[in-house]
Amino acid sequence: MPTDIAWRMLFGGRSGDEPALRAQIGRMVSEAIAAGLLAPGARLPSSRGLAAELGLARNTVVAAYDALIDAGVLVSRDRSGCFVASPGADAARSADPEPSAAGAWPGRFAIRPSRLPQITKPRDWTRYPYPFLFGQFDASLFPVAAWRESVKAASSVKEINGWSLDQVDDDDRDLIEQLRMRVLPRRGILAAPGEIMVTIGSQHALSLLVQLLVARRTVVGLEDPGYTDTRNMVGLASDRIRPLARDGRGIVPDAAFRACDVAFVTIGHQCPTTAVTPLSRRRELLAAAAEGDVVLVEDDYEADLSTEEEVGLPSLKSLDADGRVIHVGSFSKVLAPGLRVGYVVAPSPVVDELRALRRLMLRHPPTNNQRSLAAFVALGHYRAHLARTAAVLRQRADLIAALAPQLMPGCTFRRGFGAKSFWAEGPAGLDARALGRALQREGVLIEPGDIFFMDPEQGRRFFRLGFTAIPLQQIEPGLRRLAAVLAARSR
Repeated sequence: MPTDIAWRMLFGGRSGDEPALRAQIGRMVSEAIAAGLLAPGARLPSSRGLAAELGLARNTVVAAYDALIDAGVLVSRDRSGCFVASPGADAARSADPEPSAAGAWPGRFAIRPSRLPQITKPRDWTRYPYPFLFGQFDASLFPVAAWRESVKAASSVKEINGWSLDQVDDDDRDLIEQLRMRVLPRRGILAAPGEIMVTIGSQHALSLLVQLLVARRTVVGLEDPGYTDTRNMVGLASDRIRPLARDGRGIVPDAAFRACDVAFVTIGHQCPTTAVTPLSRRRELLAAAAEGDVVLVEDDYEADLSTEEEVGLPSLKSLDADGRVIHVGSFSKVLAPGLRVGYVVAPSPVVDELRALRRLMLRHPPTNNQRSLAAFVALGHYRAHLARTAAVLRQRADLIAALAPQLMPGCTFRRGFGAKSFWAEGPAGLDARALGRALQREGVLIEPGDIFFMDPEQGRRFFRLGFTAIPLQQIEPGLRRLAAVLAARSR
């Protein structure tokens, strides 16, 4: 680890005002990592110590460290300080990269996706004791024995000879059959084999659909707030994004909605507010879509794993009488994000084009994973896993629902029926992103809500609390830390 003299040498040559100094500190740390002067895991001086050593205001160093943490260059560990991130966590990426010696690469890029607002979470989130994150994986809930049995069932010589062949643009027939017979009917969806296609997660499905349906002048309706990555994908393809109006019952089927060519919706649990659209409004949306000839993409990202008992609310696709709804689903939120198996249910002409488009990218998703998942469903493990996991998550949801309003009376917490996260609205003036950075230093991870809004300023006081990753015994101490930091920043 560098000595005090080495730190002074590393940060020598500073000049300029405070914002420039923050950027210089960030660049110097990144360059030192790239040059091997700071190894992965190396601990940086405390913000107070470095500020004193360099003769700077502590806030300048704190801001520089926060920017490096957001960029994945550093990681903050509870009560331990800031450390150089491990390889693969964007640790070597400079906060302000210089043009490549091979040429001015930025001038060659047709698009700049790295400049789009991104949902970011620490890559080493499992190191944090209080991860209130949505969509992350609690390893204790994964059905290890059942999955091993399923993989074994898919690993006989006969099975391997089947799934190891190049499927070109086809999918594993066993998985398609299990989707048709055991998974989709839970949502009221009856589909023929030619109306289903497997994808590498729902994100892949959404990307394919944007490429297939959205041109530069296509009018696209998006929820606001809504899923950031869908907005980014559509924004790269179309100049005509229209925010969809909402009321207490969900998306309003007004003239603006009917004027869209395509609308992407999350009516099961609206992202990120978790609101559930009632049946009457779902029917109204379908009627308005038929009147305006709107294609509806139903992103049912949280399907199947409800924390409450099923109430039989049908999916939008199951109510579709004229074939204008495209249904997107995934096993990521049910089993594990790393599984990367999703699917699209759509009229056969749409699926035919999607298969051709998918083939240009990756031919087909790995069929060994598909066959193992098919066995997992066929052997009854899928249904058993849903029941077991739902009971555990319900305990967590009930505890947060009981404690959060008591500990943070200045906030409003909402959770739609069966959702796996809470949508929180803080007091006026709250900067949830700054709150998130302060909490991270205390070992608590939340998700600032501004990233979900077309205008981030509209979402500054919102944040999301997920509970799929945090153990039950960590919820109360984590909420108490959150409440203490929030109260301190509200004074």
